[in-house]
Amino acid sequence: MPTGAADYFRYFPLAREASAWGLAVTAAGFTRIRPHSLYPPARHPADHQLDWSRGRVLEALQIVLITAGRGQFERRGAKPQTIEADTAFMLFPGVWHRYRPDPATGWEESWVEVSGESVDRLRNRKILSAKSPVVHNAVAAGLEGALEAVHARARQPPPGFDPELSARGLAVLAAWQHAGLAEHRETRMARAVAAAERHLAESLAEPVNVAQLARRLGVAYSHFRRAFKNHTGYAPWQYMLHLRLAQARRQLAGSDATIDEVAGRLGFSSAFHLSAAFKQAYGTAPALWRRRFSPGASAK
Repeated sequence: MPTGAADYFRYFPLAREASAWGLAVTAAGFTRIRPHSLYPPARHPADHQLDWSRGRVLEALQIVLITAGRGQFERRGAKPQTIEADTAFMLFPGVWHRYRPDPATGWEESWVEVSGESVDRLRNRKILSAKSPVVHNAVAAGLEGALEAVHARARQPPPGFDPELSARGLAVLAAWQHAGLAEHRETRMARAVAAAERHLAESLAEPVNVAQLARRLGVAYSHFRRAFKNHTGYAPWQYMLHLRLAQARRQLAGSDATIDEVAGRLGFSSAFHLSAAFKQAYGTAPALWRRRFSPGASAK
């Protein structure tokens, strides 16, 4: 937070309009805890007040960023962790936890609480995972800036449900994911996966030999194939097919090229091969898709 920013916290009701947007900010705050001072300040609602001796369980998801000082974080089923400045931790709904600053240093905490279907989807897809509740180098990943944007809005929100505050809450989740990915981005395998993504995107019409590509990138094929799927959600050949079909959709919608011509440009062996893959992916033949979404174009 900017130097001199005042401590605050706000709690918001979960409005009905939140379901249409998929996410609502239900609470936010920033607090400086001075060395050897009481923690936590005894001002929060009873269902959010943290008692170190008992711990706490929340109904919504919180992200807490420590911007100065250090302390301790504990959660059910894991060893206690020391939390330093520039570290953030995530508190998952229904999971017992507790945290506190080191009395010798105190700390600064910046936090937001969010709820909604977007949070549920991100958890179901393991983008937000209880297996990785702590991230480091969070400031460089943009988490502090995203939280500051939330605080700027939450300090003086407009009346009623605020979609702009929801959007800023979603930006915090995106920054959290960016921070988590950054911790793994510098490994040799991660660099190989990134290079492979660029190569595949630039070589749509070329035959794909994944084992050969892995050798060229200097990594073992079996490890590369597994890492590629972990990073992208697709096996390499599925990733290439996904790119080709996405490009086929654009070309069918935006040009008068025949299906044969599109297939040739994108590395499919024939129009039949493209049509079969297209129908399996989207549930309709490319000619019918073109007719439906591009009424002015002729289906060829």
